Amino acid sequence: MNAPENVAETVDVIVIGMGPGGEEVAAKIAEAGLVVVGIDAGLVGGECPYWGCVPSKMMIRAAHLLAEARRVPGMAGNVVVRPDWGPVAARIRDEATDDWDDAVAVERFEGKGGRFVRGHGRLVASDVVAVGDRQFRASRAIVLATGTTPAVPPIAGLADTPFWTNHDAIEAKELPSSMIVLGGGAIGAELTQVYARFGVDVTIVEAAPRLLPLEEPEAGRLLAEVFQREGVTTIVGTGASRVDHDGEQFHVQLADQRTLHADRLLVATGRRVDLAAIGAEVLGVDPTARALPVDERLRVADRVWAVGDITGKGAFTHVAMYQAAIVVADILGLPHAAADYHALPRVTFTDPEVGSVGLSHQAALDAGIGVMTGRASVPSTARGWLHKAGNEGFILLVADRQRGVLVGATAMGPNGGEVLGLLALAVHAAVPIDQLRSMIYAYPTFHRGVEDALRNLA
Repeated sequence: MNAPENVAETVDVIVIGMGPGGEEVAAKIAEAGLVVVGIDAGLVGGECPYWGCVPSKMMIRAAHLLAEARRVPGMAGNVVVRPDWGPVAARIRDEATDDWDDAVAVERFEGKGGRFVRGHGRLVASDVVAVGDRQFRASRAIVLATGTTPAVPPIAGLADTPFWTNHDAIEAKELPSSMIVLGGGAIGAELTQVYARFGVDVTIVEAAPRLLPLEEPEAGRLLAEVFQREGVTTIVGTGASRVDHDGEQFHVQLADQRTLHADRLLVATGRRVDLAAIGAEVLGVDPTARALPVDERLRVADRVWAVGDITGKGAFTHVAMYQAAIVVADILGLPHAAADYHALPRVTFTDPEVGSVGLSHQAALDAGIGVMTGRASVPSTARGWLHKAGNEGFILLVADRQRGVLVGATAMGPNGGEVLGLLALAVHAAVPIDQLRSMIYAYPTFHRGVEDALRNLA
């Protein structure tokens, strides 16, 4: 489609959405000397620094400290633990988010030569973006990076209540006495544990048969056991059928006719893209699709690229940054490898952590792979005192029997995301299993469980 006659300004590159991936593309393109306009109605930096990765990990770290202190009796002395949310809320405002002010991020981008426009960007032609009553034409590239927003399920009554999303949970200055969490995925599980460790009476509800339904079944079962010991009520296999709020409390009716009551309701049932809002139909894309279709160069159409959550390749900052490097190179005509997600790592920052890479056992079977699996407890020399210390976990390896390489793995336990590094490399580089078995693994470490899991492959 050709550009309309009334386009006000022509630039080299337009980036719609200035989250981690979009900001990285826009900044690198500007540094290369091209004229770049970055557009976003929200905060430059996106979800990660303001409500996701950074502030949530501050909360998680504080909650872990409380849990560690509670493990002292019987092991190292006696302590009295009195949770205080005040310092956590203050750190999130002062250190992580600048009280949700992106002035520093905007200045950083503009300092690299970019131009920032606040507003909703929408395609009105394949090379034209409208922001309010202004229009910009891209002579070289448009990059779509508008991310996702919380998905609110169509539960009767829910929309008429003051429910929370993860934004509200992160921004809270004071904690409620009780909370119901709808959704047992990564976000719901992480926030459940944080709030519970700070003294909130939490019930988590997951419609799937287990928590962390995208991970290996054992991970969800073990996390449910940990939650039970920490006082969290876990309900799986049933969802909510109706939500009401009486001005003070939420009343959540479940599909099995049970009714739950709490001061707050956190909805953490996933995230969604809004392709209609960016005018995706202009590119011949179904605006109701779950993601933008992209090729191995992240191209959606001629001179149109996409990065981040909107591509459906993984709702993680590290995926957006990986894709951003490819897009920058492709726009500038520089050599680069094609996008490859076969060794995509992900971490759920509960305690114990759940780090996963590549294919799950079931996904490998579904792909027609002749599968071998190997499992080991973490640590493999576990005794009762280690269990009490919160060190429970496991390593599960998924291997291709014919090729003799790992195609997936899960490391659940203390620092599970760090143990995952070794396994992510093995999957990415297709390191032969025999070579992994010949390595020397330091003892006593959590990663030594990989050696035991390799020995148990069958």
